[in-house]
Amino acid sequence: MHDFRYVGHKLYCEGVAVATLAKTFGTPLYVYSQRTLTNHFQKLDRAMAPVEHLICFAMKSNSNQSVLRTIANLGGGFDIVSSGELQRAIAAGGDPGKCVFAGVGKTEAEIEFALRRGVYSFNAESEPELRRINQVAARLKKIAPVAVRVNPNVDAHTHAKITTGTYENKFGIAFEQIEGVYARASKLKHLRLRGLQMHIGSQLTTVAPFDQAVRKVIPILQRLQRRHGLEFFSIGGGLGIVYQPALASSAAAWWQKAGKNILTPEKYAARLVPLLQPLGLRILMEPGRFISGNAGLLVTRVEYVKRTGKKNFVIVDGAMNDLIRPAFYDAYHEIVPLVRKGGARIASDVVGPVCESGDYFCKNRPLPRVGEGDYLALLSAGAYGSVMASTYNTRALVAEVLVNGRQSAIVRERQPVTKIWAGEKLAPWFQ
Repeated sequence: MHDFRYVGHKLYCEGVAVATLAKTFGTPLYVYSQRTLTNHFQKLDRAMAPVEHLICFAMKSNSNQSVLRTIANLGGGFDIVSSGELQRAIAAGGDPGKCVFAGVGKTEAEIEFALRRGVYSFNAESEPELRRINQVAARLKKIAPVAVRVNPNVDAHTHAKITTGTYENKFGIAFEQIEGVYARASKLKHLRLRGLQMHIGSQLTTVAPFDQAVRKVIPILQRLQRRHGLEFFSIGGGLGIVYQPALASSAAAWWQKAGKNILTPEKYAARLVPLLQPLGLRILMEPGRFISGNAGLLVTRVEYVKRTGKKNFVIVDGAMNDLIRPAFYDAYHEIVPLVRKGGARIASDVVGPVCESGDYFCKNRPLPRVGEGDYLALLSAGAYGSVMASTYNTRALVAEVLVNGRQSAIVRERQPVTKIWAGEKLAPWFQ
């Protein structure tokens, strides 16, 4: 599942003690495992081998240059949602011809930039967007490759803030309208109808919603293929990961009970490949969290332990601005010490220094007793961690480290605090 494990009493990332990284580079600190990134990509790649396919890593989950270079070196493409992400992908060695441009609000400037760089396809989300892409392409004397995102109105049964495949969401075009949209788009002379795309949500932990959506879309896809000569079908991303205990003392019991139900690439492919293979189309996938989520952790230092009449607060130097998922989604991240100790556990709230009641990583969770100067790791933080970080409370963006075997390197310097306001200037009347 990942390459973080205890060796004796010390937590390791591959061949490097995480405590050594914390002491060398300071905290808070993101640590990524290159081997885990590689293994997760290759597992999905092997599972889908019976169909021609392209894995386009959803770089919104983690856009660190070294993470992107790892994916590019494995032959992967990228799912991008801004021209900035396209620029980052190119800077990391990514091939624009393996990039798909998603998102509901593409600007003219972004469309032009992507066209000039030769993206594989735009995943269009509305008819006004199709007309805009056509206009920009006409001005540039180019033909724009497009796919339209169909909304299959399938409930992914995931968190309300990360479901995307129902009519309550802003994404895509209603299933019942899609054939008419393709018919009208086919009359736009500077568009090439290259494929059909869908994505029903994120952090799906069963294959049933994928199966349901693919089965629902296939008949309409086949009609569109015959009429418009489509080349690919993008089934989106959304493969979930395990956020539950993997290293804690309760892990063995949890895995014995629930581990057999975990969605794996093999289970995913076993259900979907028989549906997709007869289509004769290239299959695109856009996973993010599955590849990067369990490949990273956030290290934080205990600053104080505060005991009240009812609570044990573990106050750490990491905060919601460094990892917002618990505050934003009530998300679970396993929390473990870098040096494992014996003794009884105590129900604790792990909280940060930001001046918000929502600045917490867990509440009332049984954790080992820790003291000032101890280090904790928040696991499964490689997706939607550093990319969603902010400088709220004028807290600098944290450093990031990549581990490869026994090697480690800073892949993002800790932000100097003065850089936070470097782009600001006083209004002239203050001079």
